[in-house]
Amino acid sequence: MKSLNRSLILNLIRSKGTISRAEIAKQTKLTPPTVTNIVNELLVEGLVEEGHAGPSNGGRKPIMLRINTANFFVIGIDVGEKKIRFAVTDLNANIIGRQTVRLAEAVTKDQLVQTIMKQIYMLVDESAISFAKILGIGIGMHGIVDHEKGIAVFAPNLNMKNIPLKELLEKEFHIPVKVENDVRAMALGESWFGNGADYEDIVCINVGYGIGAGIIMKNRLFRGQHGVAGEIGHTVIDLNGPACSCGNYGCLQAIAANDGMKAYVIKQMALGRNTIISSLVNGNLEKVSGKVIHQAALAGDALAMEVLENSGRYLGASIANLINVLNPERIIIGGGISRAGAYILDPIIKVVEQRALNAEAKKTSIVQSKLKDKATLIGAVTLVLADLFSINYESPKQVI
Repeated sequence: MKSLNRSLILNLIRSKGTISRAEIAKQTKLTPPTVTNIVNELLVEGLVEEGHAGPSNGGRKPIMLRINTANFFVIGIDVGEKKIRFAVTDLNANIIGRQTVRLAEAVTKDQLVQTIMKQIYMLVDESAISFAKILGIGIGMHGIVDHEKGIAVFAPNLNMKNIPLKELLEKEFHIPVKVENDVRAMALGESWFGNGADYEDIVCINVGYGIGAGIIMKNRLFRGQHGVAGEIGHTVIDLNGPACSCGNYGCLQAIAANDGMKAYVIKQMALGRNTIISSLVNGNLEKVSGKVIHQAALAGDALAMEVLENSGRYLGASIANLINVLNPERIIIGGGISRAGAYILDPIIKVVEQRALNAEAKKTSIVQSKLKDKATLIGAVTLVLADLFSINYESPKQVI
């Protein structure tokens, strides 16, 4: 019970910004002595600090309490297909230090874990903070994740299975570790600090080398019975489509993500289409990417604009299906391909307006990620913050 009351008070202080002891007692319905005892503990621990005097209706002005955001830190890690991003933040997810490491082509599980450990030590050292001040490590990992055991069950683009990240890192650093699917982490980050902050039901979609969705319903992450909810990149949209990395054919990811766009460009060039994309990569077609295609589109290249529009249309059809099934308040688009902005967002919105079931669904808010390339990184940090502040894990907006 004491632990629940502690979380209740911490979450209320965080959500209000500043609040008095008397107001905490009033809103939580806890007795003033209970509030005083717990607050005193939080003050001693340094999680909470006293600020200015608040307004008074007569008599002594109350001392306002606030979260001591700069006294403790969180490490966030975004493990992608090509690189790993690291950050250390304060308790408001403001980045204090940041690093990025590219992964070797055939990296092994041991090499991956050793790279993560090495960079954590380097990041903490360069940020000039003590491990004693780090409350936790959050990891956003692509693929299927067992969040309870902290295991990366299957990372298809790294061709790895069953990486016990939580166990290995907690043994090394003696700090709590949270592991979650990267897009779910992104969704949690957007829900706390991004374009999902004012919504209870959102779907965040990451479009890059892969495509996945993080689903939040009533402020809680939705994973499904077996942890694969949101894997829209592996929903089939063309029965006769190209092979996908998952072993199926015609998946959304195989058509609308980075490699699908690249394959389309190369095929069209082989058919004689005129484009500046070849010159942008100096004739090396292996370097064709979503970024290069966007660059060509900005220069007015017809093929590049066509590729982005096609990707947007396929995404729009899948998003319309999601809206018809889940009916969220807002869709948030992130990932590298989302940087193409209107080139990809406009066809998404157009198809949704054509295919969603009713007038309200057709007008579902669809926006780009506010956190952009930091979305999964901030989301990984939020995994730890959610555990610290929320009465129920993943429910950050609980306000008494």
